[in-house]
Amino acid sequence: MKQGMREYAYSPEGERGIAAHVKEKTGHEWVFVTHYPTSIRPFYHMRPAEDPNVTLSFDLLWKGLEMTTGAQREHRHDVLLKQAAEKDMSTEPMQDYLNAFRFGCPPHGGLGMGLGRVLMVMLGLDSIREATFLFRGPNRLTP
Repeated sequence: MKQGMREYAYSPEGERGIAAHVKEKTGHEWVFVTHYPTSIRPFYHMRPAEDPNVTLSFDLLWKGLEMTTGAQREHRHDVLLKQAAEKDMSTEPMQDYLNAFRFGCPPHGGLGMGLGRVLMVMLGLDSIREATFLFRGPNRLTP
């Protein structure tokens, strides 16, 4: 899905369109969108040596909805500092984070996936509120 990538994340309509296209062409409901531009991803996402304008990151879509976002994380202290500077970020507030990489850190990656979102799609629910025991949102922070 790298071809035609724009300098922004896909809208919900775009994600549904990608999923519909993949479903039509392959019959699959799952699709990975990879190699997002560095401009829309965090400084700690690793960049491939052959194309430093993109990140080794992904979104996993299921039935047109983003299930998770993940990436290979940058583990080299000097590269983290350089990439933070490129985004005009002050490293002072994140010294504890950066210190974890100062003396070496193995290559690693990460992702985040919410059970509520998976259940919502799996059960065909209209809202994540129906799949979450205690929904938290912009207008509801306490039970």
